[in-house]
Amino acid sequence: MPDVPGDVLDGVRGRTAVVTGAGNGLGRAIALALGDAGVRVVATGRTRANLEETARLLTDRGAGARVVEADVADAGSVAALASAVAGEDVSIVVNCAGVAGPVRPLTEIEPDEWDAVFAANVRGTYLVCRALIPLLLTRGSGDIINIASVSGKRPLAMRTPYTASKMAVIGLTTTLGAEVGPLGIRVNSLSPGPVRGPRMERNFRLEAARLGITEQEAETAFASRAALGRLIEEDEVGRAVVAMLMMSGLHCADIDLSAGMVAR
Repeated sequence: MPDVPGDVLDGVRGRTAVVTGAGNGLGRAIALALGDAGVRVVATGRTRANLEETARLLTDRGAGARVVEADVADAGSVAALASAVAGEDVSIVVNCAGVAGPVRPLTEIEPDEWDAVFAANVRGTYLVCRALIPLLLTRGSGDIINIASVSGKRPLAMRTPYTASKMAVIGLTTTLGAEVGPLGIRVNSLSPGPVRGPRMERNFRLEAARLGITEQEAETAFASRAALGRLIEEDEVGRAVVAMLMMSGLHCADIDLSAGMVAR
C-alpha cells in the first residue's frame, strides 16, 4: 500500500487481526494490506494450502502471520478457532469468508443452494462474531469489519440468495454495533462493488452465455453501471479496510467502495 505517515498508522500498527476467507481473493488482499500496515494476521479458512500461501506472502513482506483452519458455517469449527486464538491479543476481526451462490432465476434455485449461501455469508458472520466478541470484551476494545456488498443494496439479476445474504450482513452489522458499541467495540461493514477477480470472471462467463455475447461485452455492460465505469481492484478493498480502522469515529456504518455503482 502507499506510504502512510507513521503517526496515522499508530492506531493500527502492532494489533492482531483474525481474517476469515484469507486463503484467496478479497480475504487474502485484506490480510496483505493489514500486514503492510503492521498488523499481525491470523489467516483462517477451509483450505490449509491456500492459507499457508497467504502466510508466506505476509512473512515475505515482514508481517507476522499464523494459519488456523476453520469452516465459518460450522459452529464447532468456529469454537475451535476461538480456542486457538485465545492466547492472541486479537483486537480486529474481519469477516470476509463467503460464497457467490447460483446465478439463476429464483424459481430455479433449490432450497439447499439458498441455505448454502446463507450458511457461509450470514451464519458464518454471526458465528465468528459470537465466538470472538468475548475476546474483544476482555480487552475492552476492538474492531469488527464485515464484508458485505453493494449488491445487498441494489438489484442484481439472477442473484437473489447472494444479494439477500449481503443485505442481512449489513443489518447484522448495524444492530450488533448498537449492542457492543457502548462496550468499546466498533462494528462496521464494507460494501465493495464488482471486484476484478475469478468470481467476477465466472459471473461474466455465465452472463455472456445467457445473453449470447462475449465475456468482454458482459464485463463492459456490468462496469458501465458504475459512475466511474470500472471494476474495483482487490488491493483497493484491502486498503479500504485499513482506512476504516484508522477512522476512530466510524461505527455502525456501511461504506460503499463501488466506483459509484450505488449512485447510478
